[in-house]
Amino acid sequence: MFHPHTEKDKKEMFESIGIDSIEQLFDYIPEEIRFPKLDLAPTHTEMEALNRLRALQCKNEKGVRMPSFLGAGAYQHFIPSAVDTILSRSEFYSAYTPYQPEISQGTLQAMFEYQTHIINLTGMEVSNASHYDGATASAEAINMGQTIFRKKKKKVVLSPAIHPHYLETIHTYNAPSDLEIVGFDTDVENGPDDLINLIDEETSVAMVQYPDFYGRVYDYTELSKAAHEAGALFVMIINPMALGLLKPPSYFDADIVCGEGQPLGIPVSYGGPYLGILATKQKYVRSIAGRLVGETVDAEGTRGYVLTLSTREQHIRRERSSSNICSNQGLMALAATVYLTLLGKEGFKEVANLCYQNAHYAASEIEKVDGFKMWSDEIFFSEFAVKCPISAKKVNQILLDKGIVGGFDLGIVSKDMENCLLIAVTELSKKEDIDKLVGILREVK
Repeated sequence: MFHPHTEKDKKEMFESIGIDSIEQLFDYIPEEIRFPKLDLAPTHTEMEALNRLRALQCKNEKGVRMPSFLGAGAYQHFIPSAVDTILSRSEFYSAYTPYQPEISQGTLQAMFEYQTHIINLTGMEVSNASHYDGATASAEAINMGQTIFRKKKKKVVLSPAIHPHYLETIHTYNAPSDLEIVGFDTDVENGPDDLINLIDEETSVAMVQYPDFYGRVYDYTELSKAAHEAGALFVMIINPMALGLLKPPSYFDADIVCGEGQPLGIPVSYGGPYLGILATKQKYVRSIAGRLVGETVDAEGTRGYVLTLSTREQHIRRERSSSNICSNQGLMALAATVYLTLLGKEGFKEVANLCYQNAHYAASEIEKVDGFKMWSDEIFFSEFAVKCPISAKKVNQILLDKGIVGGFDLGIVSKDMENCLLIAVTELSKKEDIDKLVGILREVK
């Protein structure tokens, strides 16, 4: 339930009209009829009410709701209706850009609050006002590392368990350069400590994903230590939803954090628009790419917001800038800000815990099915890979014929994994949907 007024707000309102509690407002009503017991149905959360309405809708339409277990970088989460309502307000549709702070204070404040949320989630000290998507942010993190070392270090170590689209984008960004990229083609079944031997004094960046593309959660303490001992930066690509339960990147002394912000109140939307996250330590703020909003006071001492550090980029520095990106995903960053604000700290933890519990229930039930086995024994958050008795492509077709969108076919990534399915589970995955999935898998063999 959403309560717009804090206890402090209510106390101030009570004092202004001379009462002590809200019940006093009803004193003029006879006590015997003041608070009658009403025969009402049990209350529902917004998500439960929406599910009931959708069930009724399916009775009136030919289309049937199809449960989805497809993730691989884009995830279906419940989005409170207040997110779209606030996004649709005319105040956020303006011809004025943040370069005109006297007219765009609301937009700048929203960006500043977004940055604050990202800092709180990651444990970092500075966040920019977003990038285009997770792949772009990851490539920009590599560029940032090159800028910090003034391109003197020509080696980057990438985990093979980074999202394949992110790896492709990083390679595309650096195709014209003489940067040496290693590690991405090592054995994906091995843990991150295998990358330690690839790090040397020529390494500028060591990058991993947390949880990785296959859903696994590793302790990166030793890898981070090895990177810093070699004088390199340690970069982590995150799923922000997982940080509701997992230790923040700051725990591993990450220097740069990037990732995809789509899970934060942004629908899957056929692949975009999405939201790129990029945060870092204070000492690297001069090298961060994109926009950064700061808080200040005007000549009268009134709080205000300004776009800061942007002029060091392509506007003035041109070819010496760390990036050619000047815009951001302002509307998507606003969606993430509203979403995180509505959920609050405890609500965000609750959603993350539901994802974790639902996923582990699904995994335990799937392992009971003859012919299906977990691909890895490592800890996972809400996504996991499963070995199937037949190709993942055929399993997905069977599931689709039965009204379920299956997982991601890992055969697309590697021919050695054509029988492996990457299954994503969120708070929207109901028990009956998981049980239906498991029931169909029992028929597969």
